[in-house]
Amino acid sequence: MCLAVPGRVLDIDERDGTRVATVDFGGVVKEVCLEYLPDLKVGEYAIVHVGFALQRLDEESARRTLELFAELGMLQEEFGDPWEAAAGAGAAHTGEEAHR
Repeated sequence: MCLAVPGRVLDIDERDGTRVATVDFGGVVKEVCLEYLPDLKVGEYAIVHVGFALQRLDEESARRTLELFAELGMLQEEFGDPWEAAAGAGAAHTGEEAHR
């Protein structure tokens, strides 16, 4: 699943003529393109989808959403290591068949 996740802008830079930001998603830090929100500032929150900041968001809404995603395990699903997830799924599947 691919979610739109709120994150807080930590810093802003320019790479090859494109504004990019380092964004904190509740402890997971990723680089994000700011082309759709060129006036976004450090400290502000935005909803990010597939690496693009799409909409500015207030801090309270961002925090509530991140807490809910964390409770549901959706942040790990979205940002976790895909190799680790695949290995875990494989181990679970192998364990099920061993009990049959």
